[in-house]
Amino acid sequence: QVQLVESGGGLVQPGGSLRLSCAASGRIFDVMGWYRQAPGNERELVATMADGGDTNYADSVKGRFTISRDNAKNTVHLRMNSLKAEDTAVYYCYGSTWSGGYWGQGTQVTVSS
Repeated sequence: QVQLVESGGGLVQPGGSLRLSCAASGRIFDVMGWYRQAPGNERELVATMADGGDTNYADSVKGRFTISRDNAKNTVHLRMNSLKAEDTAVYYCYGSTWSGGYWGQGTQVTVSS
């Protein structure tokens, strides 16, 4: 059974930082990453990392967010700095292989004073 379990969301003030983590089991993923969905919006890419280390970031988070991955532990992390109100969303862990994509259940990130 494939599982992706996120942790680390919460409430943070503007300008603050959070670190999201995702623990995967049941499959080794070629690409792992993070998407987010704010109320009324479509789910959008935040950042992804291939197993070889290549990364891809949304323009809106470049320079503020950093994705990292531990292939041995099958985990992926997202360090989020200089958070803004517009970063508020449910953040979903994502993993893909040749057979398809898989999603975690999501973790809420709220940026508010």
